[in-house]
Amino acid sequence: MLESASTLTKLRARGVVVVRRAEDIIDLNYVGLVFATVFFALSVTPSLLPRDWLFQGLISGINAALGYGVGCVLEWLFRLWVRPRLTKIPPPPTWVRYAVKSAILITAALGAALMLVQSARWQREITALMGMAGTTTPAYLRTGLLSLSVGMAVVAVYRTAREIIRFFARLLNKWVRVPRELAPAAGFLVLVVLAVTIFNGVASRAFFAVANSAFSVRNDHTSANAIQPVQPERSGSPASLAKWETLGYEGRWFVSHGPTASKIGEVTGKQAREPIRAYVGLESAAADQDPAELAAAELERTGAFDRKVLVVVTTTGTGWVNGMAAAALEYMYGGDSAIVASQYSYLPSVLSFLADRGKATTAGRAMFDAVYRHWSARPSEQRPKLLVYGESLGSQGSEAAFDGLADLRTKVDGALWVGPPNSNRLWEQFVSRRDPGSREIEPVYADGLVVRFASDSADLARPSTEWRPPRIAYLQHASDPIVWWSTDLIFSQPDWLSEPRGADVSSQMRWWPFVTFWQVAADLTNAQGVTDGHGHRYGSLVLDGWAAIAAPPEWSAGMSDRIRAEVEAAEDFERKTK
Repeated sequence: MLESASTLTKLRARGVVVVRRAEDIIDLNYVGLVFATVFFALSVTPSLLPRDWLFQGLISGINAALGYGVGCVLEWLFRLWVRPRLTKIPPPPTWVRYAVKSAILITAALGAALMLVQSARWQREITALMGMAGTTTPAYLRTGLLSLSVGMAVVAVYRTAREIIRFFARLLNKWVRVPRELAPAAGFLVLVVLAVTIFNGVASRAFFAVANSAFSVRNDHTSANAIQPVQPERSGSPASLAKWETLGYEGRWFVSHGPTASKIGEVTGKQAREPIRAYVGLESAAADQDPAELAAAELERTGAFDRKVLVVVTTTGTGWVNGMAAAALEYMYGGDSAIVASQYSYLPSVLSFLADRGKATTAGRAMFDAVYRHWSARPSEQRPKLLVYGESLGSQGSEAAFDGLADLRTKVDGALWVGPPNSNRLWEQFVSRRDPGSREIEPVYADGLVVRFASDSADLARPSTEWRPPRIAYLQHASDPIVWWSTDLIFSQPDWLSEPRGADVSSQMRWWPFVTFWQVAADLTNAQGVTDGHGHRYGSLVLDGWAAIAAPPEWSAGMSDRIRAEVEAAEDFERKTK
């Protein structure tokens, strides 16, 4: 027995942990628990979008684990620097320590429950602002149990990492002769270097390679409701230079849907032409062929440069084109229109934003430049009206085709950009240089003479000053996290929270360092999970945008109402069947 105790002492002296492992797993750091409770409470405060209990539980669990880690670090620093200087103060009796720990546990549990009750009220307020059904308090209390499970899982991962650090420390002490006092720090450094190397290099490449492969499988799939077009005005048709099987999932859907000439005539009451929809997928161009030039050749083949209007669309990551935006313009112009788009990635917008953001800007500029060369080669009186369109990440790629406002106004007859990310270069310039007194969520730039911002149709008519052509319009909601998320949220309060806020943003939302950044970042994953008119759901507002920047001479309110009903019905069909 004595020999065993001596052996344990020697092992501990060498930095080997052989006891208390089970206790380490379940033992609580009470300073960490206090901070975990505070972080949890902050995570259930209002953000831009409503959250159900499941989503909130995941977010709050991660937040609580981060708070626990902060508390552990602070407690360790106290033991290292402060406690040695308090040797004259006797430690409290054992019963006091147990009483304090019990009080912390009870306060943490009650505090978390009370915050969840209040959070359920906040969630009902946010859903009411967006015309959605609210949660019930009993249902929302499930957030606490899920957060506890998630938080424990994250802490367990941390403690596993700590054991790995101790393992490296023992190896460094034994084989490299690193002093025992420095071995833990050296072990931590080794782990960090390995993690950064793996995740920034091998792991990140592997992740995006796997993601690319996974989404390319979907790209090869064809919806049962997407049928190869026979009209020569569509890419993918037998007459097309871009073959049907190369267009990708989104491209095949885009060219196989949309109003026909007969449908347009039925809605407008006038004779219509067959709209042109040109599309180039990732696999459409040959190895030695420029995809943008192939798209321009498709436009030439279909006679797109002889139409009244030509729209260059920069897609989102997977090649998606907003069918409502396309159809709205086609109805407006009686089918005398052409729309061209191309795919630049297999990945959805969120992953494209992280991994392929440069592809969006490169593809956007290449496509516009190719179309512009063909368009500008024609006599001015024989050119169609040239418009550009982009939504979300697509707006960033579309903006990239222009060096600035002067370049934009020189080359196009109008631009409609929807839900622009906060990192958009031109958008940021216009918003940061807005007229004094105008809000960040509804900026007025240069008295609205050229550029305007709108969250609803009425905004497009403000200010009342002349809106000179070519007109540029941005559609953005006060509750759209894609528009407002920025790393600046970490350290500085944005104007959109310090100024009078949007009608669908909770009056209880507050800015906190780091917290608001994390809250809005979490909202990004749920930006479309709300009703039209809120978040990243712009619905038929795109029709009002087109009418504001490029309405045909015969445009009327009655025509607008008929077209709106058609495009909304088509979008509903797409959501249910795609």
